[in-house]
Amino acid sequence: MEAKLDMVLEQVGRDKNIDKAVLVSALEQAILTAAKRTFGMNREMEAKFNAESGGVDLFLIVNVVEEDDAIEGREITVSEAHKAGLEAELGDELLFQVFYRAEEADRAAEQDEKFGTLIDLKAAHKKFGRIAAQTAKQVIYQRVREAERDNVFNEFKDRKGELISGVVRRFERGALVVDIGKAEAVLPMREQVPRESYRVGDTIKAYCLDIDRNARGPQVILSRTHKGVLEKLFEQEVPEIYEKIVRIESSAREPGARAKIAVSSRDRDVDPVGACVGMKGSRVQAVVQELRGEKIDIVPYDDDPARFVCNAIAPAEVSRVIIDAEGHRMELIVPDDKLSLAIGKKGQNVRLASQLTGWRIDIHSESKIYELERRAKEQIAAAVGAEGFDPAVAENLFKLGWRSVSELSRAHIEELAGLPGVGGAEGARRVLDAAKAYIASGGKRHDTAKLEAARRTSLSGDQQLMELDGVDEDVLGVLHSANIHSPEDLIKTPIEQVATSTGIDMGDLARLRQRAISWLSEASS
Repeated sequence: MEAKLDMVLEQVGRDKNIDKAVLVSALEQAILTAAKRTFGMNREMEAKFNAESGGVDLFLIVNVVEEDDAIEGREITVSEAHKAGLEAELGDELLFQVFYRAEEADRAAEQDEKFGTLIDLKAAHKKFGRIAAQTAKQVIYQRVREAERDNVFNEFKDRKGELISGVVRRFERGALVVDIGKAEAVLPMREQVPRESYRVGDTIKAYCLDIDRNARGPQVILSRTHKGVLEKLFEQEVPEIYEKIVRIESSAREPGARAKIAVSSRDRDVDPVGACVGMKGSRVQAVVQELRGEKIDIVPYDDDPARFVCNAIAPAEVSRVIIDAEGHRMELIVPDDKLSLAIGKKGQNVRLASQLTGWRIDIHSESKIYELERRAKEQIAAAVGAEGFDPAVAENLFKLGWRSVSELSRAHIEELAGLPGVGGAEGARRVLDAAKAYIASGGKRHDTAKLEAARRTSLSGDQQLMELDGVDEDVLGVLHSANIHSPEDLIKTPIEQVATSTGIDMGDLARLRQRAISWLSEASS
């Protein structure tokens, strides 16, 4: 049986894809651990695999020391060695073979008779029983499992960030355990798309998110929600991306609902968007099908941030862009009938565009901006008109970037002195004094509140609801189903009744009612 051990190690090595040397080391460590638990942890022992006999030879190491300094079980004195018939000198290291297998009983007994008292290992083979065998088994199992995990880590450590295909094998606490060939991977619940469902035996394609060497279960962590899934699928479907002719500049996803991807081309003759769409939309449809119907917008990248943001907000049209470079923010002015399209369902379109471009985006309708600008012009004209300036001066100030009396009050004299109609440095001082006096008198606050109140009271009930943050045309239609046509209706109707009729979350409704209360309070002030 022992002679076959070498063959068994080779066979296990092939089956488990583990180097034979690792198995030999595990076997030696198992025997050594079992021996120390049997004969004492203070013993200094050594185990060596013997390829010829097919077994593991176990040795006890004993050091020769001076008289009265010997540590029991590890050292002997020179005189004790000589009494046992050993030619040992001070400092020598003696190796005694421990015969622990049953078939070596005679040799064990012979050694016990000769050196038993000296090394205190009488009837070693009898002591090496069931508990020691169980200890050895546990050590071997642990070392083999560690070797398997090392193999998995080494195989997949370079595949992080790639798409991996596998077969769903089982479910564990909501997570999917996926067979990926030589190993198992896990798709945690947090990395699953809520709309997707799988059964045992289904094929799944997922993004390799991480390789966790210290995980108890599968080490390969997969994801279906990461934006890398989108990018890698396009890389598979679009040869131009794989060949680096077309480049994915950025991407953004709301898994299961909608995604945006920005692409550019190194070749002027290759249209990046057309390459990703494919003939009759075949390429993008293949990606959509793999993502279970997730809508995908393919956006042309542009080095000009304003153009890029306008492309990203598509399909909505943009009339005007106001850039705040310091705050890394853009205000987009869109036609009134395109406002809901630009914002998207529950703000999804503008949110994805912001993630795609890296800019904070605020969207306003043309009518709202026109009203705000008109009021700002009136305030500036009222402020400078008090000092006798011509209305054309107020118009020029507004066109040159001073959008409120507050901004005008913070201007520098040098900036204003050269403007037509101001009258040099002296006139610039008068403009600044007029703006500060207007603010100090409360004229700005009074006029603004009066205009805003007048504007709000002139709106219809639906228009008033649309003024509330979080209400678009889709939400408005849902509120109509609960017979709510104005902020007053929203406040008066019991919140439980609205939630039951519309299906809107109670927390969202509570926040929406609070906004309605604040809106009506400002309109009546």
